[in-house]
Amino acid sequence: MTENTENKPYRILLYYKYVHIENPEQVTAEHLRFCKELGIKGRILISDQGINGTCSGTIEQTDAYMAYMNEHPLFKDITYKIDESEGHVFKKLFVRHKNELVTLRYKKKMDPNVLTGKRLSPKEFYEQLQQEDVIIIDGRNDYEYDIGHFRGAIRPTVESFREFPEWIRKNLPEDAKNKPILTYCTGGIRCETLTGVLMEEGFTDVAQLEGGIVTYGKDEEVKGRLWDGKCYVFDDRISVPINRTEEDVVIGKCHHCGKPEDRYVNCANVTCDKRHICCEECEAEHNRHCSEECKPH
Repeated sequence: MTENTENKPYRILLYYKYVHIENPEQVTAEHLRFCKELGIKGRILISDQGINGTCSGTIEQTDAYMAYMNEHPLFKDITYKIDESEGHVFKKLFVRHKNELVTLRYKKKMDPNVLTGKRLSPKEFYEQLQQEDVIIIDGRNDYEYDIGHFRGAIRPTVESFREFPEWIRKNLPEDAKNKPILTYCTGGIRCETLTGVLMEEGFTDVAQLEGGIVTYGKDEEVKGRLWDGKCYVFDDRISVPINRTEEDVVIGKCHHCGKPEDRYVNCANVTCDKRHICCEECEAEHNRHCSEECKPH
């Protein structure tokens, strides 16, 4: 799938596909060679479960990449979320083999092609968000939630995806197992697995936002309504806008002064490297350190 550009010279591709790969190490090596020759940058993960990637390149490079993928017997029919850019949003290229496409380490290996929740279009998801008895679960890490989330969503107290099964057991009551549950994540891949985990844990009415937050923000009918703040992304942009209406608000707060802010920085103390919300004034005042303890470093 391609989209109209705004005549910017670069594009960013976000995509995934769950598909069984017989020889993932070999496919990873082949994919790395192709990407190096093409000159794209980004982070692409391959396992026996499929592929998960986000990369940037010129229009010509990204067109060539999608054409290559569409001809590949394993990776054809992928839906790409495409953003325009003035340049690369990654500094390097990483193409790596992993044991799990999304690290979970659950009691059993989850296969979204076998077990996953109902998929809802942006419009369907928007309508479901407004139902009174629905439980909305953010399928991302806590720091991602802090700069933007769907109105009424539960903030997960997890720092990594593999913490979700335990979080579910501790935080969702038994009487929630028959209530409608909505899940969402950035591009859709984490919810493909998370909904399966919820179903495995005994929840019966589980749905996911198809295409993730990014797709929801691009939908011309919904226009990102009921989303507050920005969406965290794993590239040099850090965050992107989602709500394209007069309802758009800033919900994050500066770690130091508490004023509304939605920009993240990493602590200048490399042994800490804590990701924290910080306004430009406080970044300068604190030399991008997250705490007094980190300043001597």
